[in-house]
Amino acid sequence: MNVVALSGGVGGARFLRGLVEVVDGERVTVVGNVGDDVDVLGLHVSPDLDSILYALTGLGDEERGWGRAEETWHALATVALLGGETWFRLGDRDLGLHLVRTQALRAGEPLSSVTARLASAAGFPARLLPATDDPLRTWLDTPAGAFPFQEWFVARGHRDEVLDVDYRGAERARPAPGVLEALAAAELILLAPSNPYVSIRPILAVAGVRAALERRSVPAIAVSPLVDGRSVKGPADRMLARLAGGTDPVHVASCYAGLIDALIVDEADAERADELRSVGVRPIVTRTLMHDRAARRRLAEAAVVAVAA
Repeated sequence: MNVVALSGGVGGARFLRGLVEVVDGERVTVVGNVGDDVDVLGLHVSPDLDSILYALTGLGDEERGWGRAEETWHALATVALLGGETWFRLGDRDLGLHLVRTQALRAGEPLSSVTARLASAAGFPARLLPATDDPLRTWLDTPAGAFPFQEWFVARGHRDEVLDVDYRGAERARPAPGVLEALAAAELILLAPSNPYVSIRPILAVAGVRAALERRSVPAIAVSPLVDGRSVKGPADRMLARLAGGTDPVHVASCYAGLIDALIVDEADAERADELRSVGVRPIVTRTLMHDRAARRRLAEAAVVAVAA
């Protein structure tokens, strides 16, 4: 079965770890969000692509959920000593990836090509593609002003309420090589349990990607990032409450109106199943908390098994 998964970082990466245990990784293509990308101290950082790469190659810090395992911070301490920016935490092990990527990008290599090389070198078990090679950045409109994602999320601690989300550059962004081809060849399309507004919709904002889902002839299944109306981690519940009008499964499904056939929800939301059916979305109820390997695998199996049901 050829599977394409659209994914953000931490939650999506955990789900993908289960997916490549259920489906042969050679038949899995991951399309990663680049709306979070940021330049830090002259280096190009792709946080979601990196979280996915680290998680699926055993390099990631499982306790933090981001960055490298066994990380040290000597370089950042020197940056602080010299009065440089330290709001975005770049660890010593993590720096190596950003140095290689930035050098390649400055030499004119597209992000998709660099990502493929990095993934291959790290032993990534599937195919990893950025949504686009073109500049696309997620900006948040808040009562305190408009901020690029990382400034809002990291520097400001995502404390500002979000009034609107803007995917700057999306109107000019083209899908990275292989993205549309993978979607055309897919037998199952998955939307990982990532924040709809800042992880999945930046991918859908790329010209051609949303259209590919709209004209799909295969199942498209999203995994809700909420459990009983609350985020497992991060501000997704606050954003849905304001921008979608609520945090029930129907509100999650509304973020993907016309793009999904089913939504996987936690057992805590089982009583909302009929409401999902009423809006034309098939509910798939299971335990969605991914606290260990077995739980990650179970959630991925729920998506794959649902196709045959």
